[in-house]
Order: sequence, then structure tokens, then C-alpha cells
Amino acid sequence: LVLSSYGIFSMEFSTTEIFVFSALISAVDPVAVIAVFEEINVNEFIFVNVFGEALFNDGVTVVLYQMFKSFTLIGAENLEPIDYAAGVLSFLLVACGGAVIGLIAAFIVSFITKYTNQVRILAPVFIFVIPYMAYLTAEITSLSSIIAIAVCGMAMKQYVKGNITTTAANAVKYFVKMLAQSSETVIFMFLGLSTMSSNHYWDTAFVVATVGFCLLYRTIGVLAQCFFLNKFRHKKFTKIDQLILSYGGLRGAIAFGLAMSIPATIMARQMFITTTIVVIFFTVFLQYLDYMMSGVEDIAGQQGHYSLRDNFERFNAKVLRPILMRNEKKKNFDASSIVRAYQKITLEDAMNLTKMQKAEHKRISALREYAIRQELRFGDGTYVNKGYEKDLSVNDMTVTPQQKQLDKVLASGENVDGLYALFSELLDRKLKELNTTRGQVKVNNEEEGEDIQDDYMRQMATSSNAVSSLTSHNQLNLTIS
Repeated sequence: LVLSSYGIFSMEFSTTEIFVFSALISAVDPVAVIAVFEEINVNEFIFVNVFGEALFNDGVTVVLYQMFKSFTLIGAENLEPIDYAAGVLSFLLVACGGAVIGLIAAFIVSFITKYTNQVRILAPVFIFVIPYMAYLTAEITSLSSIIAIAVCGMAMKQYVKGNITTTAANAVKYFVKMLAQSSETVIFMFLGLSTMSSNHYWDTAFVVATVGFCLLYRTIGVLAQCFFLNKFRHKKFTKIDQLILSYGGLRGAIAFGLAMSIPATIMARQMFITTTIVVIFFTVFLQYLDYMMSGVEDIAGQQGHYSLRDNFERFNAKVLRPILMRNEKKKNFDASSIVRAYQKITLEDAMNLTKMQKAEHKRISALREYAIRQELRFGDGTYVNKGYEKDLSVNDMTVTPQQKQLDKVLASGENVDGLYALFSELLDRKLKELNTTRGQVKVNNEEEGEDIQDDYMRQMATSSNAVSSLTSHNQLNLTIS
């Protein structure tokens, strides 16, 4: 906008029109990001951050685009302060409304798939239909459909995955991947065909300024946000991470689609479309920089632990999972598997220590009883059990203060028996829980073998025949009785 005031560009545009272009050119393509990052095998920490940023960037971009587009239709000279306030409120309403619709749809599909065990072929149908209904509902109500379907997918994943078999989950996963890649291929095919159009308006200064400012301001935004977030994060963003985040803004389908939907009333429409195509080709070309960077360093990341996430996981384990998943009982959440393993090892060590102390206590008691019997046998008290005295002196020399304190506690047979019973009960309880878990896994594995077959109607007929045969057999037994 500042450069336009100096007459550098060959075509003039208003403030609201350049805001429309700024909104659409900031859209990052998550499918392109996935394709590139899966090829270079980037670590999970960077993948989640870049993909999440690209996903919600698209949702916010569409909302801003629609808001600035409405400002353009009103006209810059007709805008009043109340219009800007209404725009900000509508932005919040559209974004939050889409998220609410997504959460509602996720709850519905999770709850329904919990009871599709008898007719398993319906579970994948609900997984596709209900999120798409959330998308359409958001579109009808003028809310953010991208945020709605993204939130729905993220919220329902863990519950739906637990309600369907592994085979069905893999089928849904790769079918969605195939749809995403196919859609991206079709969009880039149209993008390539659009470059052969004769309606392009080329402005070298505008194209160079757009590409340069896209790279510059994304880098500034990443560095500023990472500098602020590193003050509060357990897992810090390294310089390599920030470099990948800076060059991870690959433009694609969303930017091209929004550019093609620019109203014809905007005089600079063709210049905006041409510049958008150039930016898309330029940023996608930068993926080769990612390939070079992947050979420089093998990045490894770890997942941090935060109290907010731990609190949600506890609430999830106690409330949400029993409601939305089958074969899921209310239970307390263990924050870390390492803690559980440590507790188990500590319990076993304590058990072994108790057994050793009990055996040592019995041996010392036997030696003392033997010494007393020998003293009573000789009567004058002149006999001394030198072997016992030597054994006790050796023990006194080698026993640590901690062991002496433990010996005092274990001097009483009741204390030893009580500790032994306590640890035995704890281990028995753990073994019982382990056997219960194995039984559930076995049941789930048995269910895997009865997944959806190719001939579903024949499978249903076989099940009906089995039920009728069982009924006839029971009636025959009643008649004989």
C-alpha cells in the first residue's frame, strides 16, 4: 500500500482491495506441507507445528478474506467505525462458531460409532458423512467450514479409532490420504492450465515485492513468536526449527481458489491472480531447500509435559473416553508410562528386599537360639560360641546405618509378615489388572478376525442362520426335557 502511493505499480488499488489480496496470499497449503515434510522425514515436533499452523492459517485466512471482500463491496469511502467493529466481532463469531460445530459433530460421530459393533459397515460411513455434514452446516450458516471440519477431525480421532477395528481405521486413514492427494493433484492441474491463459496482467514490481514481503514477514513472524514462546515452553524452538518454520509456508490450493473467486469489480483482479500463481510456484519450488536442509542435520524432537494437557488427559480418561468409546471403563489417568514402570520395578525390589531381610532375620534368630541352648547346656556361663560371635562381628562391620535401621523395624516378626502381606497384595492386584488387560486385548483380536468381509450380505445371512440354528437347538433340548 505504501509502495503504491509512490506510483511504483502499474495499476492502482484501494486499501480494502489490497487487504483482500493480503488475506488470500497468506494462506498456507497443509497438503503441500504434508507432501514435502513426509518426503524429507522431518521430526514429529516440527511436523505438528507446521501442519497445525497451516491448517488453522487456512481457516483464519478464509474468514479474513470474506470480511475484507464485504468491505470492498461496501466501498472504502462508505465504511464507518461501526463497520470495523462489526468486522472484528464477525471474525470472532465465524471462527468460534466453526469450532463449536466441529466439536458437536465430533461428539455425535464418536457416540454413534460406539454402538456400531453389530453393524460395522456403518462406522466408516458415519466417519465420512457426519464431518461432511458439519462442513455443510458451517457453510450454510456462514461460519468457518475449514475450522469446523478440522476441529471435528482432531476431536473425534482418538475416540473413533478406539471404536473401530484396526483394519477399518487403516482403510479410513489411507482413503482420506488418497482423497487429499487426488484433490491436490487436480487443483495443481488447473493451476498449470491457468498459466496458459492470455488474460494475465504482469507487473514485475508487484510480483517481486509480493514474493519478497511474503518471505520477509513470515520470517519475522516466526522469529518473533518463537522468541516469545521459548520463554514458556519446555521444548524450545531451535534455530533449525525456526528456519524450517520460516520456509514451511507453501502456498497452494486455498490461495489459488480464493484468488480465482476475487470479484470482477476489483480492477486489479488479473494482476492479483497472476501474482498469486507466481508466488505458489515460487514457494513450492523452495521445497528443494528443505531437501538440502534435511541432509544437514537429522532433527530429533521430544514431547514436553504440561499441567494443562495432563489435566485434560485425566478428564479425558475419567469422563470422555467411557462415554464415547466401547469397552472403556472409568479409570484414573497415569501421567507417564515411565512412572508406571518405575513403580512396578520399585515394588519388585521392595518385595525381594523384604524376602532377604526375613531370611536374614530367621538365620540370626536361629544362631541366637543355638547360643542360648549351648549356654544353658554348660550352665556355668563359661562357654562362648565363637562361630556365632565371629558371624555377628562380621555382620556389625558390614552392615550400613540404613540396614541397621531396617533391622530394627524387621526385628519383630509381625512387621515382616505385615510388609510381606502388603507387597504380596499389591503385586497380586497388579497381576490381576495385567491379566484383565490381556483378556481385553484377546477379545479385541478375536473381533479383528470378524471384521467387515467382502460379501457383507452373505456374512449377515450366515449370522442369521447361526442364530436360527442355536434357537432350534435350544427348543429341541426343552422338548426332550
